[in-house]
Amino acid sequence: MIATTRSAECTAPALYVSLELGSTKWVVVSTASLAQRPRRATVHAGDRSALVREITRARHRFGITGPAPTYSCFEAGRDGFWLHRWLESQGISNIVVDSSSIRVSRRHRQAKTDRLDGEQLVQMLVRHVAGERKVWSVVHVPTAAAEDRRQLGRELESVKGDRTRIRNRIESLLVTQGIVGVRPDDLVTKLTTLRAGDGRPLGAWLTARLERESHQLAVVEERLATLGAVRQQQILTGDDAIGQRARRLLEMRGIGEVGADLLSAELFGSRTFQNGRQLGALVGLVPTPFRSDQQVREQGHSRAGRSELRGLMMQLAWGWLRWQPQSALARWYQERFARGPRQRRIGIVAVARKLLIALWHYVEHGVVPEGALLKR
Repeated sequence: MIATTRSAECTAPALYVSLELGSTKWVVVSTASLAQRPRRATVHAGDRSALVREITRARHRFGITGPAPTYSCFEAGRDGFWLHRWLESQGISNIVVDSSSIRVSRRHRQAKTDRLDGEQLVQMLVRHVAGERKVWSVVHVPTAAAEDRRQLGRELESVKGDRTRIRNRIESLLVTQGIVGVRPDDLVTKLTTLRAGDGRPLGAWLTARLERESHQLAVVEERLATLGAVRQQQILTGDDAIGQRARRLLEMRGIGEVGADLLSAELFGSRTFQNGRQLGALVGLVPTPFRSDQQVREQGHSRAGRSELRGLMMQLAWGWLRWQPQSALARWYQERFARGPRQRRIGIVAVARKLLIALWHYVEHGVVPEGALLKR
């Protein structure tokens, strides 16, 4: 029955379109089957009217009329998900593809052009629609509301990076003059009394630059304080799924506002998972074994997905060992990996993966991790 259904999908008339998105132009490659020679056209980047006209011409070129469906795909990249939502609103079934999952030739040198990439992509689209699900990995497209809610946490991370860069720049400028031990936050009050390592006062241009850097640091600190207050208010009063799950996570000892908000906005409040393997693979905490003939080795965890989520889970894993020492997960770690520094570094990755899955079960089903304590 399944084979009959897939065969019907292969023979049913349909248009398959791949989009190679560039900053100035889009390459549109279309076909009706693997046996057809693909049609290629170029439109200006962002020109939706030209894209609609090209899809109409392609349907006429391949003799596709009536209610026959149109399938499209493009690789995830700088254009985000707005094009996916617009294509879906036009009645086109679109797929956003993870570019790292597309298999390429392992030869040292190979030809690469937008035309070749587009033709390969449209052929893979035909195979995917026909039922070959492992031809590539499909990117989950969040709702517009979920994508918008993520901006707060990502802005906070970006501003924290700006603060670190400014502080490092100020400290580096002071060190070049032989000045150490001065906090960048207190620089404005001490700037007029500072002396270089040889006893001379700081130059006028350097003083002016340090003043501007200090002013910029104060602006960034104020922005961070404002964003932190907004995040706290969203966690306390938000009535959406992200706010509800963040409050649930805060009930667990060892989980703070940063971890609760980021996990809820990026994972638990904006996506659904079938099992823990999907969750671990998304964050990049699953092992990657290498077994070929007589060669057997472990290549470490996959490091897929956002590095911020992996970094957060590593911090939460270390914090879990401190704040939940009587939990089953902490005891398991102490029994298996507490024999040396290298073993501890290996074991903490497994703790991070198991903790992430345990928190998901707690948020979704109310299952408290074995031996874990809730906050008073």
